[in-house]
Amino acid sequence: MINNVVAKARVAQKEWAKVPVRTRAAIFFRFSKLVLARQDQILDVIQEETKKNRLSAFEELLDTVQLTHYYGRHAAGILKEHRRRGAFPIFTKTREVYRPVGVVGVITPWNYPFTLPATDIAPALIAGNAVVLLPDEMTPKIADLMLELMQEAGLPEGLVSIVHGGGRVHGSDLIQAVDFVMFTGSTATGRIVAKQCAERLIPFSAELGGKNPMLVLSDADPVKAAHGAVRACYSNSGQLCIAIERIYVVESKYDEFLKHFVANTKAMKLGSGNDWEITMGPLISEKQFVRVRDQVNEAIAKGAKVEVGGKARPDIAPTYFEPTILTNVSDDMELGRGETFGPVVSIYKVANDAEAVARGNDTDYGLNSSVWGGAAAKRAAEQMESGSVNINEGFSAGFASHDAPMGGMKTSGLGRRHGREGLLKYTNSQTISVQRMVGIAPIGKQSNRAFATLLTRLLGIWNKIS
Repeated sequence: MINNVVAKARVAQKEWAKVPVRTRAAIFFRFSKLVLARQDQILDVIQEETKKNRLSAFEELLDTVQLTHYYGRHAAGILKEHRRRGAFPIFTKTREVYRPVGVVGVITPWNYPFTLPATDIAPALIAGNAVVLLPDEMTPKIADLMLELMQEAGLPEGLVSIVHGGGRVHGSDLIQAVDFVMFTGSTATGRIVAKQCAERLIPFSAELGGKNPMLVLSDADPVKAAHGAVRACYSNSGQLCIAIERIYVVESKYDEFLKHFVANTKAMKLGSGNDWEITMGPLISEKQFVRVRDQVNEAIAKGAKVEVGGKARPDIAPTYFEPTILTNVSDDMELGRGETFGPVVSIYKVANDAEAVARGNDTDYGLNSSVWGGAAAKRAAEQMESGSVNINEGFSAGFASHDAPMGGMKTSGLGRRHGREGLLKYTNSQTISVQRMVGIAPIGKQSNRAFATLLTRLLGIWNKIS
């Protein structure tokens, strides 16, 4: 099945690559306008499949519009050929051009089922590729709607194919057939994808898990930090790879921060449905609910203290778990070291800024960090071991800066999305050189020794004047 889909994509890609970049990019200007015009329909389908609150669904739409518009505007400049210095000044002219890789396999998760596929597919297509998408099995409808809108915007049929069933069913077959893989998901699955791509020597990009820290430093405003922590920890019910799951607070700010954060968490409007004012919705599935519940229960059994939340709320929805703040969390708890992917955060008191940085970096992950303060935060940001660092913000400032690359360090991924890197990764760089007048070899009956002497003199002159 996958082989047939990829074969058809290859045929479409050959013609698509001949289309000028600006023409390819213009489709995504139209797509972004359609997304805004059809937003109610899109939001309804996102909420139907994911159960997330309306505002979190809208954030998917907003990210999609901004990112596709960015590439629509800047792709031609990024993909244009560049002159490079040749081997010999004047005599060698060298340029770099970007060729599409061919067929890109995109494997996306359930937590952001509209924006993740759309914003991975858009740069791949603009770069001249075809795409085969494997959306998560829990979110098929929104993937189909996304493709419908792209085709309505003018995307030729055959350039994007959707194969339903998810990565578990079709992932290995896809990797065996395509030329590049873009994967978003867990670190464990990312390792499997990496091995399979390595066996074929094909490139891949992966955004993986995170156990993201927030630091409230010695010159931070604890009230502002406590306000920002609500969004940083509970957006999309915590089902967000860049959400905050650990908070380190210097002892001079700890009590005030904790007091306000607990109060802000209690003030959240919990619910399920299309009400725009609901702050947090249910978890997507029974499986995800059990994972979060079991991590919290294990932590409590081992001595963690519940400051707020900590319980299921079946009165709201079958998979609803309260936004939860825990203290006294230790590394022997799954919640202490492993990714929770739910509305649960642990808070730790630290002696000073240096300890906050050290504890924040003490993880195998390195996706996102949030640091709060003035001069101390700027210093700490330079020391954080994560692909993104947000100062006085949780995650949105960095993620929404689409001109800048976004991705992970350590076990949080390889490659980048967004910016130049997020477009050029879908290309192969090709060097084309033209040699004029003299070759890079002895001329006529010139001896090798005479040739070497001549080049030595020329290089000496060039080094002096360049």
